[in-house]
Amino acid sequence: MNGLFFAIILTAFVVAAWHQITGAPADVTPMDALSKAVIDTAGSSVELALGLVGVMTFFLGLMKVAEAGGLLTVIAKLLRPVMTKLFPDVPPDHPAMGAMIMNVSANVLGLGNAATPFGIRAMQELDKLNPFKGTTTNAMALFLAINTSAVTLLPTGVVALRAAAGSQDPAGIVPTTLFATLCSTTVAILMAKLLAPRWPMPSAQAEAAEQAPRQEEQEVGEVIGGAYPGWVSALVMAGFLALIPLTIVWGKQIAPWIIPGLAVGLLGYGFARRVRVYEAFVEGAKDGFQVAIRIIPYLVAILVAVGMFRVSGAMDLIIMPLGVLTEPLGLPADALPMALLRPLSGSGAYGILAAILNDPAIGPDSYTGYLVSTIQGSTETTFYVLAVYFGAVGIRRIRHALVAALCADVAGVVGSVVICSALYG
Repeated sequence: MNGLFFAIILTAFVVAAWHQITGAPADVTPMDALSKAVIDTAGSSVELALGLVGVMTFFLGLMKVAEAGGLLTVIAKLLRPVMTKLFPDVPPDHPAMGAMIMNVSANVLGLGNAATPFGIRAMQELDKLNPFKGTTTNAMALFLAINTSAVTLLPTGVVALRAAAGSQDPAGIVPTTLFATLCSTTVAILMAKLLAPRWPMPSAQAEAAEQAPRQEEQEVGEVIGGAYPGWVSALVMAGFLALIPLTIVWGKQIAPWIIPGLAVGLLGYGFARRVRVYEAFVEGAKDGFQVAIRIIPYLVAILVAVGMFRVSGAMDLIIMPLGVLTEPLGLPADALPMALLRPLSGSGAYGILAAILNDPAIGPDSYTGYLVSTIQGSTETTFYVLAVYFGAVGIRRIRHALVAALCADVAGVVGSVVICSALYG
């Protein structure tokens, strides 16, 4: 991460300096623009972190109610056959397993704001199993890769933006997003598993990592017990898959119900389990502010570097030659900035998406409109997620986590091109 961070800033400086020296005089010189980008993005990074306080507080409170009522344990037992295969180093009944499942569930429903607090909680719990603090474990790397590529059943934010742009079929990206995220998640899992041996942890650390989960499993397993029968898990998974055609047909109608329904459902479950929901909610919400403050330095570092890279013109130098190559492959030059910027800047990618959808020459229901909407809905801001999740637990050595996540991003873009070309090309 050290080399990548420095390389982005150095590249931005060199490109801006070149434009400054060789360019024609202008009201705002490249170096002035670069300086302004540093100040603006540093300020907006803090504003973004503070803006997360309310969201984190609310959803961490809901998660605490669900945890107190035993819901996370129930879900963990249902998905235990799959999760234990994916995360053999994490005890099946550990709180980290339940938090990861809640995070994935929120991503499936397109609830990015809800997924973030769950993901941070999962990373904090995973760090309790980490015998060498500050270094990414295999479970952390896999979780980050899955999180940045999670299967999305209903991309609510993009559907709403398409509707606001006047789309006649705002929910038309539901099937394309589902296909693209299936591709990206598959690649995320494969790459995280394949790359882990290439970035080995120190031998003493690896030995401790093998022992810690077994000890934790003994402590937690004595309290909670095993998984549900296989047929119960299969039945639940079949019910989940049955929701897919429903979201394709009624995705627009379902979207407004998700967040209120999640709040009522979790609080109602806790109330039915005789949990003192208010006290539990407040107890869980106390971490929201502290977590948001803790991630500010990481957000500032990443977002300032990305902002400099964009404003300097370095991004344009990459887009122009690549556009000639990607156009025949189904990725138009108009959509290329979106594909390249999405892993770097969520707000920047969202701005590009809004501009494309509202451009009369393109529109939301054109091939390019469907493609950029699918890319937005099926990929994640990888560097933001890495900064927030790893920053929350002080990870400095990321090992193979970033490579696996970026491979998943590429797979998501490729999957988006393939399915949009098939349906709308």
